Amino acid sequence: MIPPERISIVIPAYEEADRIGRTLNGLSHLDGIQEAEIIVVDGHPERTTIRALSGHAATGIAGPRGRGAQMHAGALSSRGSVLLFLHADTRLETDALVWVKAFLQDSTVAGGAFDLGIDAPEAAFRIIEAGASLRSRLTRIPYGDQALFMRKAVYFEMGGFRPIPLMEDVDLMRRLKKSGLKICLVPRRAWTSPRRWKKEGLLYCTLRNYALILSYYLGVSPERLSRYYR
Repeated sequence: MIPPERISIVIPAYEEADRIGRTLNGLSHLDGIQEAEIIVVDGHPERTTIRALSGHAATGIAGPRGRGAQMHAGALSSRGSVLLFLHADTRLETDALVWVKAFLQDSTVAGGAFDLGIDAPEAAFRIIEAGASLRSRLTRIPYGDQALFMRKAVYFEMGGFRPIPLMEDVDLMRRLKKSGLKICLVPRRAWTSPRRWKKEGLLYCTLRNYALILSYYLGVSPERLSRYYR
């Protein structure tokens, strides 16, 4: 019998064989992780990330390419009553799962996310974090790099992640917000890798992300936006 509060952590991955071990080692230190389920969904046709799971307490499944489609495949195979979607380059703080369960004790809460943390010491990243925290609290639409979580029943009622190439997180959270269900922000951070900012340039990457979000809200299709993002 699976406890009703069991959390299924779904990790979409594509060519993350070199990183997934660190991600899973980090999860192994979370309070209450023994009661959780970890599912890694590999979208690479050669399943390179799945092959790197040996020795880790995680289930690897093959999925289609595309983060939204991968996360939906993980949700379909999950056994817990709560879904937590974690990017492969993101780590959680030790008491993260405890906070999720505490918030979901309130039956009016459908789901939520963590504050954004960027795993680098530069002061400029603190400004980005502060902006993300303010945006999430004002809009109640957190993004995928904040480790979204949701009651599984609500996830499927909302239709889950759509198989679109970009903005799958915003799309789902906008639908959740429009439904009138309560979205909470946990006062702990999901620490994401700074690799994209450092590779592309902090200013360029930040402005590009804001431009993509604005364009999406103005009606530009995810298919068209993905060409600029990639």
